Amino acid sequence: MYHSVGDCSDDPYRVTVSPERLRLQLRWLRRRGLRGVSVADLLAARARGEGRKLVGLTFDDGYADFVDAALPLLREHGCGATVFVLPGRLDDENQWDPLGPRKPLLSKQGILTAAATPGIEIGSHGLAHIDLTKVDDETLRAETAGSRALLSELIGAPVQGFCYPYGTVDQRAVDAVRDAGYGYACAIDPGPLNGPYALPRVHIGEQDTAVRLFVKHRLHRLRRRPVEGV
Repeated sequence: MYHSVGDCSDDPYRVTVSPERLRLQLRWLRRRGLRGVSVADLLAARARGEGRKLVGLTFDDGYADFVDAALPLLREHGCGATVFVLPGRLDDENQWDPLGPRKPLLSKQGILTAAATPGIEIGSHGLAHIDLTKVDDETLRAETAGSRALLSELIGAPVQGFCYPYGTVDQRAVDAVRDAGYGYACAIDPGPLNGPYALPRVHIGEQDTAVRLFVKHRLHRLRRRPVEGV
């Protein structure tokens, strides 16, 4: 789980990784015979009984630097990824973060550029980056079904993946995402909701050197139980 790729000098929420650190992390994967792919490609491979050497890479929030900084590095290392964007905040900024610098979000053209890149999947992060466990039914439908409809129209293809803002998820949110027609959804540490609509992920940041990546890779299987049917 990544977010922004750029300057880490003012990063109170640890959502930014520098381009050089990302390059080293992708190189670490490659040296171990692993390859980063989108979540959709990972799930499809696993359904075929494959995917042992694949790692799902996700970029939350849809920062503009995904196209400028992350995409060239992913292509350099032969990797794909899923970028979860906010169709309700095109050309906007990360207004949900009270601290830290304002970071620009992807525009319509930025999303289309990413979508046209082989191996890159566009997923929804909702409309406006709000906690879905605290909204009314109408807002929940707009954030899930509404965002999927907007994104599908924008990229001209069905949107299969959803990502819960802040990683917060409850059964009501899971049901809304499933009912909206998504094929899967990503959380962080979903606990008992662990499943295709609450996939667990590991946060990766600027401090994750080769040693830390090795430890996180090993601990992930110990801390989070396998997802049935995936």
